Amino acid sequence: MHLMIPFASVMSDSGLHTLRDLTLPNLSKLFARLTPTHRTGTDEYTLNTPHERALAEAFGWSGDDGCLPWAAHAAAADGVDTGTAAWGQLTPVHWHVGADHVSLADPHALFLSAQASHTLYEAVKPLFESEGWSLAWGSPGRWFAAHDSLDHLPSASLDRVVGRNIDLWMPTHPQARLLRRLQNEVQMLLYQHPLNDERVGLGALPVNSFWLSGCGRAQPVATDPGRIVDNRLRQPALAGDWAGWAEAWRALDAGPLAEAADRARQDQPVTLTLSGERFAQRLELQPQPLWTRMRRQFSAPAPYPVLAAL
Repeated sequence: MHLMIPFASVMSDSGLHTLRDLTLPNLSKLFARLTPTHRTGTDEYTLNTPHERALAEAFGWSGDDGCLPWAAHAAAADGVDTGTAAWGQLTPVHWHVGADHVSLADPHALFLSAQASHTLYEAVKPLFESEGWSLAWGSPGRWFAAHDSLDHLPSASLDRVVGRNIDLWMPTHPQARLLRRLQNEVQMLLYQHPLNDERVGLGALPVNSFWLSGCGRAQPVATDPGRIVDNRLRQPALAGDWAGWAEAWRALDAGPLAEAADRARQDQPVTLTLSGERFAQRLELQPQPLWTRMRRQFSAPAPYPVLAAL
């Protein structure tokens, strides 16, 4: 069993205060049995999040920061024939224009139906095709583009940008010049699209841009039937819903973490990867003398300082 938990920690003061007050008995049991092995990450400014980097390592992928082929991976999962092309994910989004900066709303807040997504997708598709790009529709929140310029094009993960000033995360690589022009054209088209007028009239956010991420050519994935990626902490963390985040943490502790703790107690293989905004920490069950295991029962670190350091 390899349990991977993204957004196990945050850098928000309110989130850390919530984390400090959490009681997570099964995570504590795991800290008493598992040994920290591999740490991934540097700081909160990498284009890929630590949990993306950790999962890419588990897949056996290689790639520089911002150049992990998540788009091709997601496209294949959505039934798109990715072939050998370089792909990027175009996520339809709402850019909120404030007094000082532009921020990106969580795409979940768009509540975009398949019909509405298809309508907007078909509207922007000719802009890309006229420049030699190929587009594919994957789901209401996932459109995909293929073009040679997307090969090795660094792009920021959507999880880095949601709720934040987009200026820090906009691509500046020379290969992105055509993309920036296309983005301007898409924004002008969407601004005038009647579907957005209809959405605004209903009190919904208009879809006024897209976010490009996960660029690159598909790489094979090392399969592991015991790998579990539990994303239940993601949405409340990005929304700053700390009560919801705490509730999700308690459910994790009572569910998958309890199972992992039980497996560790029986000396079955267990790996746990906890990811925050800066680091992903892997912990593994390793053979230990009985006296070492007994000593660790009383000296294992509490969850808060370990998680806060991520």
